[in-house]
Amino acid sequence: MEELTPREIVAELDKYIIGQDKAKRAVALALRNRWRRQRVAEDIRDEIYPKNIILIGPTGVGKTEIARRLAKLAQAPFVKVEASKFTEVGYVGRDVESIIRDLMRLGVQMVKNEESERIKARATELAQERLLDYLLPLERDAHTESREKFRKMLIDGLLDDRIVEVDVRETSMPAIEVFSNQGIEEMGIDFKEMFSSIMPKRTRKRKMKVKDALDFLAQEEVNRLIDMDKVTEEARRRVENAGIVFIDELDKVAGKQSSQGPDVSREGVQRDLLPIVEGTTVNTKYGPVKTDHILFIGAGAFHVSKPSDLIPELQGRFPIREELNSLSKEDFVRILTEPRNALVKQYQALLATEGLKLVFSDDAINEIASIAQYINEHTENIGARRLHTVLEKLLEDISFRATDIKDAVTIDAVYVKDKLEPIMQKEDLTRYIL
Repeated sequence: MEELTPREIVAELDKYIIGQDKAKRAVALALRNRWRRQRVAEDIRDEIYPKNIILIGPTGVGKTEIARRLAKLAQAPFVKVEASKFTEVGYVGRDVESIIRDLMRLGVQMVKNEESERIKARATELAQERLLDYLLPLERDAHTESREKFRKMLIDGLLDDRIVEVDVRETSMPAIEVFSNQGIEEMGIDFKEMFSSIMPKRTRKRKMKVKDALDFLAQEEVNRLIDMDKVTEEARRRVENAGIVFIDELDKVAGKQSSQGPDVSREGVQRDLLPIVEGTTVNTKYGPVKTDHILFIGAGAFHVSKPSDLIPELQGRFPIREELNSLSKEDFVRILTEPRNALVKQYQALLATEGLKLVFSDDAINEIASIAQYINEHTENIGARRLHTVLEKLLEDISFRATDIKDAVTIDAVYVKDKLEPIMQKEDLTRYIL
């Protein structure tokens, strides 16, 4: 996936996100430039820094989805954080360095999962041998007739429901739980993992079905076969060169700090974010991680503050700014039907599990889009998220009675009006539909 051209990246994003072409082009170029950087001469590679992006637009227009889909395309470690959750050093709140610790943890998990898939077949073979030892404790010769017969039965699933006793290793750590994980994690220390290597391990017998025992033993073999040093090194390489951090609600920490109230740490949060964004080394439980080449995508509505209200140093680290458009009725129609994960397709798939075929006519789609647009205009504008509440209200009765409905159900404009117009006529919309 990482060799996609900018045009191909945009085409992939189009499968899930409607409109916002400028923002898609910006992130596509940022992703392609990372691929290009890996192929330049080493003497200049470290001098090429990512061009961080700020996406500006109201809620529900696709800012988070663009960043999330981009990370999935790049098969890159990705973490989403809210700037408002962090506070200046000295105040109660999360330390900004925990962003990178979370990113590294996710990177390790991603690489570990890939490695697990790679060695899954070998781990299953070893697990089968161990399980045969439990089933035939006296038959140690691998070539005995009984062992081969049982192996075939095991592979064919004929022994799945038989009960077997397996040895389960446990680490006794009675005092570890008294520690507060929050502060320890912020220091990049995992006491539980530290003590697990020195505390005595004990084994106990546990009864389980053969099918469950095979899965359990296969996971044990996976953990034994995986080289965690190799996994950690690959994860660090990916985080440092391909990691993506999405900082939402950046506008909430923009603006001048006031002398009282919750705004006291706004500028402090920006100054704490600055070293992470411009490049520093963060200590994690997996070792030091450099942030110089991590791509940061900031986002916010910026309807009260402006990007220019950020401190100049932080502004300079987000050179690319793209404004996303508010969604129109036509956009809602496309969002309902075109993306691979379109809401209409989701509801059809859900109800199909009950044997119910759900059909939406074109005029019904138009009516749903019109209602969502109307509610957004007359209450809080939450963008495409409004479609979730409208559809949930529309299909509430059908979903409740799905098991009793035998015939296909067609949703047309008349049905939509009958269900939703009474709510639309209420004086206070917010009391009836969120």
